[in-house]
Amino acid sequence: MGLLHLTGRRLAHYLAQPRRHQSRPPTGDPALLARTLQRGDVLLVEGNSRFATAIKFLTQSTWSHAALYIGEEPLHPGGTPQPMLIDVDVERGVQRIPLVAYSCQHTRICRPQGLSAEVVEQLVDFMRSRLGYSYDLKNVFDLARYLVQPPVPAHMRRRMIALGSGEPTKAICSTLLAQAFESIRYPILPEIEAVQAYAGGREQRQEILHIRNYSLYTPRDFDVSPFFDIIKPRVRAGFDYRALRWSKDAGP
Repeated sequence: MGLLHLTGRRLAHYLAQPRRHQSRPPTGDPALLARTLQRGDVLLVEGNSRFATAIKFLTQSTWSHAALYIGEEPLHPGGTPQPMLIDVDVERGVQRIPLVAYSCQHTRICRPQGLSAEVVEQLVDFMRSRLGYSYDLKNVFDLARYLVQPPVPAHMRRRMIALGSGEPTKAICSTLLAQAFESIRYPILPEIEAVQAYAGGREQRQEILHIRNYSLYTPRDFDVSPFFDIIKPRVRAGFDYRALRWSKDAGP
């Protein structure tokens, strides 16, 4: 194992450690989250590690991580099926992980629209075919620079997220998800060009979508994308504010 690789692994382990007082409790019941998720959903995670802190600063976002929900299946052969994600971990690379791993994290569900069961299967298969890929250690070094240098100018932050090696057997979470959705031609946050065209003798405005390079995508982009619904489990479960029970010191 080369010195650079060993250093990268040690740095990844350091960045992956949680930071005290940097996490918020989940905003909903984990069991309700599991019941609300649908296969093909993107789950955003706030995160509380040093690595998450860097990502959130560079993207000016709440979200540091994104994973794909793949439905219920056993973690190990013969095991009991449970809600599972395909996730990219800074230390372990692309892996299947149980949803319960994020039960104490602040999360958000982003749901693509109009996907048939067949297309969702293609999306999941793309992610499954990348299981075992390692995390892009060059990206780890680039992000670590944030911790030891002056604040990064706003116009450079997204580029820092995309400074990985580009090797096909390496990935970061948002890059891999962007590739997966690109493989089914589903938009995340494309550049939109407005053009004027004539149809039926009348001038009409049309939009042409240009796919951005997948390496430029961040977890935040799934949140702000106009093509993903934000799904809030409590609201979907039939929320009624009149049924809430407040403490006596909750105001008038």
